[in-house]
Amino acid sequence: MANLVFGMNLSLDGYVDHQKFAPGPALFRHWIAHVRNLTGSLYGRRMYEIMRYWDEDDPEWDAERRDFAAAWRRQPKWVVSRSLKAVGPNATLVADDLGGVVRGLKDELAGEISVSGPELARSLTELGLVDEYRLYFHPVVLGRGTPFFAGARPPLRLVTSDQMDEDVVRLTYVPA
Repeated sequence: MANLVFGMNLSLDGYVDHQKFAPGPALFRHWIAHVRNLTGSLYGRRMYEIMRYWDEDDPEWDAERRDFAAAWRRQPKWVVSRSLKAVGPNATLVADDLGGVVRGLKDELAGEISVSGPELARSLTELGLVDEYRLYFHPVVLGRGTPFFAGARPPLRLVTSDQMDEDVVRLTYVPA
């Protein structure tokens, strides 16, 4: 059975914004290994459109960015959207029955399926389908933006804390 994990970089005050801060070299290498080892990823429409950046090579990328792009392209992706009519390579559109589709993926697959996007994570949390939350705290305060928890935070229990690089700490929680 696969585990659903929602994890993202966020500010100290709980907001996610890939344009306001970025992972340093050590954390970026962590994300490369993480993506390489995933069974697949579930994306909300907005996060999928951001991540489509990795579909096309950029001649200015260094070796690590090329490695990340290769890992991202290889993994199966499920994109939850009612507005998109098509998705890119190695991706499947999920327009209806989110709970049924995700329960099926969890039953049929083994390993870890990443949940990407706070709104999608909110929907999956409400359905009781998220198995783990990984919060990667960066030493920035944004004051506003998209919160990591888009809805009411479920009761959680801390299972690990890890220093990911010089400035970033990961807290891992499971539903209590």
